[in-house]
Order: sequence, then C-alpha cells, then structure tokens
Amino acid sequence: MKKTISSLSIIIPVYNEEDNLLLLHENLMAVLISLNYEYEIIYVDDGSNDNSFSILGQIAQQNVKAKVIKFTRNHGQTSAIAAGINYSVGDAVIFMDADLQNDPTDIPMLLAKLNEGYDVVSGWRKDRQDTWLTRILPSKMANWLISNITKVHLHDYGCTLKVYRNKVLKGYKLYGEMHRFLPAYAVNVGASIVEVPVKHHPRKFGKSKYGLGRTVKVLLDLFTVKFLNSYSQNPIYVFGSVGIILMLGGILLILALLVEKILYGHSLTGNPLLLMSVMLTILGVQSIFLGLIGELLVRTYHESQDKLTYHINQLLNINED
Repeated sequence: MKKTISSLSIIIPVYNEEDNLLLLHENLMAVLISLNYEYEIIYVDDGSNDNSFSILGQIAQQNVKAKVIKFTRNHGQTSAIAAGINYSVGDAVIFMDADLQNDPTDIPMLLAKLNEGYDVVSGWRKDRQDTWLTRILPSKMANWLISNITKVHLHDYGCTLKVYRNKVLKGYKLYGEMHRFLPAYAVNVGASIVEVPVKHHPRKFGKSKYGLGRTVKVLLDLFTVKFLNSYSQNPIYVFGSVGIILMLGGILLILALLVEKILYGHSLTGNPLLLMSVMLTILGVQSIFLGLIGELLVRTYHESQDKLTYHINQLLNINED
C-alpha cells in the first residue's frame, strides 16, 4: 500500500489571465480550506504582458501560502510547469489551468483516487466545452495517436488537471510541449495511472492561447517521446533498422527496374518522378531523425551544464535557497 499523502502543491501556469485570477484563487481556496492537507499554491507567471503579475502580487501579499514565480519572458507552459515542480515541496503535485475551465471542486475526487494507491490521476474532460473543429477534433486525433504510440491509453492527454505523487516527477527535464507526455514518462518508470472524468467549463474571460499550430508541435514532440522511451539506450536499433529498410527498398527497386529493362526495354533512369519520390522519402526520413538527434543534443547541452529552460525575474513568498 502506497503512503497516504499529507501535503499538496498546486501548480498553475499563468499567461495573460488578469480577469480570471482573483476568482480562480477564491474558488481554489474554498476547496483547500475544506481539505485536511497542508498546501501551497505556486502561480508561475509565464511572461504575462497584462496585469496578471500585479494581481498575483496582491494574492501573495494576502496569503503566504500563495507563491509566485515570475519569468523574464514567455517560455511556454512546459517551462512554467517545470519551474513549479522544481519549487514544489508537497507530497502530491496538482496541475491546473488559470482560465477557470478546470474546476477546483474536482480536486478532492482526484486526491481520493491518489490515496487509493495510484501514482498519477489524470483528468478527462469528457464533456469538453471548446470549439469542436479547432480544439476538440485535433485533440481527439492527438490523443489517439499518443495513446497508440506510447501504449499509455488516455482519453485526454491535453487536460492540465492532473495529480502526481511528487516522487514520480523527480528527475525529469521538460522541453518543448513535453508536459503533456508526463503520464507516459511516469508509466515508463513503473508508475500506476488512472483516468477519471472531470468537469470542464467554457472560457468566460480572455482568449485561448492554444491553436492548431500547437498540434504540430505536439506531434513532433511525440516522435521524441517515443524515441527517448524506446531507443534512448540503444539508438542504433532504430537508426540501423531504418537504414536496412531503406537499403532493401533501394535494392528491390533496382531489381524491379532491371527486370523492366530486360523484359520490356524500359530505361532505368527515364522516370524523373520515381527519382523525385525516392529523394523526397529519404529527405523526409533524414529530417525526422536529424530532429531527434537535435533533441538529444539539446538535452545534453542543458543537463551537462545544469541549465534551466526558463529564467526567473522575481519570486514572491519563496525562499530562493
């Protein structure tokens, strides 16, 4: 039986959410006061250019358990979550969005599941209140693809509302859009996971920061996740396999062209479209794998020098040590 958790760290990335923050904090406090846990709320201002940091400063002044990390510029949601994890001290770490679409009243249910013995409890926006064409449809496609490639089957990888045992999150370096793949990382090291439906509200204030362009980034990061989880210890397996397949394809193509030449007298080099298709295929494969090598180099660069993926401008209610 896993240890029952006794303290919480709620991590909330913030980017231009000035109209939502006071109500979010009020709703969150109403839930936390009713729970018998020590807690801290870590707001990470990801380079907002509205009044978000000023409002967070007011919140931190009124409540010492509300802590604020202010970035020098916008680094992205993954970096904001990484910073929150690095400064968290709770037994359980809860991620939430700042746009009021996640509901704090779901937190007790998620914690109850965690106390049953799970390491990760993932929210599922079963009745999602977003635009179908630009948000829900791409999300469904991405969830299906991620589940099948990582073999960790979840309905909603994109739901920020998740709870982790703190120990499960230690040791990860997050880059790109990698925060959404944390459940796959956790399962890869033996963590147990369960998914539960959670409430989802339509956005009342502000504008969504996500669009179709982010889907492309997620798909590219998915290649990296699969590579790191399956082949990071033996990269020759994947590179060698691809090389052999390409070589066999080339040999078979030459044999086919020789047969056509002998039987029908066709020219071996008389079809420019064939040459173009071969060239584009090879270039496409090279591009993907060069990208993977680049990802590994970035990780080596950051981790060998202990560099962070974000820069902090100011801390409120946080001991810098």
